[in-house]
Amino acid sequence: MDSANSILLNRFFTRNTFKQVIVDGESSAYVATIRRYIADYLGKTNKERISEIYQHLKSEYQNEYYYKNTLLNKLLLGVHSPRTTTALTEVPIGKSKADFILINGKAIVYEIKTELDNFDRLDGQMEDYYKAFSRMVIVTSEKNYDNVQQKLQNSPAGVCLLTKKGTLRICKEPIEYCDMLSKPIMFKVLRKNEYEQILIKVFGLLPDVSQFEYYRACQSLFESLPTDVAYRMFIRVLKLRMKIDIDEYLKTPYELKFLIYFSNYKKSDYAKLYRFLST
Repeated sequence: MDSANSILLNRFFTRNTFKQVIVDGESSAYVATIRRYIADYLGKTNKERISEIYQHLKSEYQNEYYYKNTLLNKLLLGVHSPRTTTALTEVPIGKSKADFILINGKAIVYEIKTELDNFDRLDGQMEDYYKAFSRMVIVTSEKNYDNVQQKLQNSPAGVCLLTKKGTLRICKEPIEYCDMLSKPIMFKVLRKNEYEQILIKVFGLLPDVSQFEYYRACQSLFESLPTDVAYRMFIRVLKLRMKIDIDEYLKTPYELKFLIYFSNYKKSDYAKLYRFLST
């Protein structure tokens, strides 16, 4: 696939594109994509158009969105439930950003390596992720299996394949690995209200210092905890990070599940989405 077409498809399933079409009523990326990939688009609803574009991803161009949406549908909605499990994405950890994280009783980082990716940065990414999370899985294509299997044969990281049929196949289960957990790194992942929740829960108070000294004082208190306690509290507050209207969310199409989950929709936004899909 040439770069112009790949850029078009990568822009299609984004929060910005769907905000434009749902809120503003138009998006050049949306229109250009359906004109390029759907021959008789004028006779179809937006829901039907989106489904056709997504099927093109599945058969011809399994990009990062396709991987993320499959993980969310198969794991969060298939194996678990959004009522008991939380998904996070693009979480900064050290010099890396975690593609996809699932948190229920435990937390697992899923690092995506599509058929289009190389593995040059994987060692550094794994080193970063193990400083904040104790379990990790590399999700890749069947084409990359031999390369990944060889690279991770002595690693605690798991391996999961996304098949051409759109199914996930676990080839190697992740092993819990806590040796690299870093309280300073964990603290930097947390938002202000999150580390404050931990400190109040554990110590019953917050530092009584100047605003200038406050962040460092909170970090010092957090780092005074035993690593296992800090990690347990870290996972507990991260699990509360995502707030969605579950009943409305479950009505959204399969193809948009990942995009909508991370779009912070209110009831009025869902109403606009459903009107758009039926148009």
